[in-house]
Amino acid sequence: MDMVVLAHIKEQSRLSLGSYGRPRMTEELKEVGVDVGHRRVGRLMRENGIVVEGTRKFKATTDSDHTFTIAPNLLDRDFTADRPNQKWAGDISYIWTREGWL
Repeated sequence: MDMVVLAHIKEQSRLSLGSYGRPRMTEELKEVGVDVGHRRVGRLMRENGIVVEGTRKFKATTDSDHTFTIAPNLLDRDFTADRPNQKWAGDISYIWTREGWL
């Protein structure tokens, strides 16, 4: 019985391009007439190395195409100092104030 279910799981995984996890795979198998529980599907997928190939949408978080002035790079990645408090670096993207986030 497990071999038949496993064959169906492999086929559905191939058809879905690896995007079906345990819940969706169980639903698909029930639609094609294979009566199986989600725990068995999960176990068979895990034992046979069938995993979901997840992808994420690209989200741009930085706007490099702007007209604002750009501060000069004074350190040029030289972070060594002879004594404390000679070189400080930081990047504040936003800060909470009484008026809200700035």
